[in-house]
Amino acid sequence: MSEQKATNITWHEHGVTTKDLERLHGHRGVTIWFTGLSGSGKSTLANAAAAALHERKVSTVVLDGDNIRHGLNKDLGFSPEERVENIRRIGEVAKLFTAAGVVNLTAFISPYVADRRIARELQPGSFIEVFCDADLEVCERRDPKGMYRKARAGEIRGFTGIDAPYEPPARPELRLDTDRRPVEACVEEILRFLERKSVITRADVA
Repeated sequence: MSEQKATNITWHEHGVTTKDLERLHGHRGVTIWFTGLSGSGKSTLANAAAAALHERKVSTVVLDGDNIRHGLNKDLGFSPEERVENIRRIGEVAKLFTAAGVVNLTAFISPYVADRRIARELQPGSFIEVFCDADLEVCERRDPKGMYRKARAGEIRGFTGIDAPYEPPARPELRLDTDRRPVEACVEEILRFLERKSVITRADVA
């Protein structure tokens, strides 16, 4: 699905650069890519981190898996090929937000290592992978959408963690035990990481 079909196109450089926009915002643009099983806390953590950053006057946007499938990716299902295209498109959108000097937080299962690698390669140096590490049993107990129950009953096929694989990242920038640690502690670790990497300044997180 990612084959280049358009011809006679030219890449245009913008008069206002990413550096210009980062100076305007007062912080760097990055993508914080939350990955993990359904129910591992990706959306909860992405939104909590975005709220904490907003309080510190950091420009943020949250790209949530379900929300994106209501619009941009509403033509995609959940076959392996469509999952690949789903993540490819999100990787391109995330790259645009990073270029705009925004801290964008994506919450997608993104089960395949290869797809996450492609998203990372789109913006080397600005991609922060956060593995929301929660045991399958905990995710099933949470089951906020009732999806595990349906998958166990055979009503959903190809559900990640049940009859479709999830490939955990080997070396994420952050690994958070979201089944054992409270949301507030996880957010604090994210903020500290962003400070160490000079995405935001100490004043932003004081």
